[in-house]
Amino acid sequence: MTGAGGRTVLVARLDNAGDVLLQGPMVRAIAAGAERVVFLAGPAGAEAARLLPGVDDVWTWRCPWILGDPPPVGADDLAELTERVRALAPDEAVISTSFHQSPLPLALLLRAAGVPRISAISVDYPGSLLDVRHRVDDDLPEPQRALSLARAAGFALPAGDGGRLAVRRPLPEIAHEPGYVVLHPGASVPARAWPPDRCAEAVEALAAAGHRVLVTGGPGETALTAAVAGSAGTDLGGATTLAEMAALLDGAAAVVVGNTGPAHLAAAVGTPVVSLFAPVVPAVRWAPYGVPTVLLGDQSAACRDTRARECPVPGHPCLTSVTADDVVAAVEKLVTR
Repeated sequence: MTGAGGRTVLVARLDNAGDVLLQGPMVRAIAAGAERVVFLAGPAGAEAARLLPGVDDVWTWRCPWILGDPPPVGADDLAELTERVRALAPDEAVISTSFHQSPLPLALLLRAAGVPRISAISVDYPGSLLDVRHRVDDDLPEPQRALSLARAAGFALPAGDGGRLAVRRPLPEIAHEPGYVVLHPGASVPARAWPPDRCAEAVEALAAAGHRVLVTGGPGETALTAAVAGSAGTDLGGATTLAEMAALLDGAAAVVVGNTGPAHLAAAVGTPVVSLFAPVVPAVRWAPYGVPTVLLGDQSAACRDTRARECPVPGHPCLTSVTADDVVAAVEKLVTR
């Protein structure tokens, strides 16, 4: 299908920013074979979708069967999206989901909107909802899993594209001389966060080892970043857009972060990652992709593969077992390569 001019493809991924960033190789493959790519994202993923090379337009929709804080199912809301898709009249749609999500409700809506060809990964029998029902080994890294769906739908990466994560460039200018270490203490899921006191200890230890440390976080994490930065780090909590965060990570020697969006953003700009990885989901699927990475955390802990949002084990041992000295050693390993 590469080179099929005039085609509009609707690509859907309806959860978080990190999940959207992992779709980058898939999106570029689809863009190589389409004239226009419209990305349907959730509220938390729309800004990330705008950073993906190959995306021409981004739609935002709060999906009742995907979001962790789902809105009620509303007939008017479904009808509005159906009519919007009908007006777009895409030639086809590619629905990307995580292994625990079903593409079939959205496929039903898109089929009702007249989309003539729909592709998705589906364990469940899709009946006439899918034209391409792709099956895949769920132990693939997420970018490879998504790219395999694009291939099944008939799209291939262009020559010279190695399939790594990427963002649109140029990135915004930032006011920090490159070579610092970024520590991002927050996480979208509490079970994946390193305890704040450990983060603060790591900032002090990294500064004592001679590193400039910038502490990042979202607008709702300013109290956390201020406490973690203390007097040894620079607090940038709530001070960056996602594109500015990408630029900040691009200038870092290494990033210290849990399994959350900025880990994948760091990978998308090619920066090494010290990954504080709680094994509630498998690292083989969700670890930073395509960049040098040191994985810290007990991957055999009792919370393994539970997909827990709140730590089910008293004391959060999978990550409290990681010390500030472990982080300093991991950073030194990455920056001296």
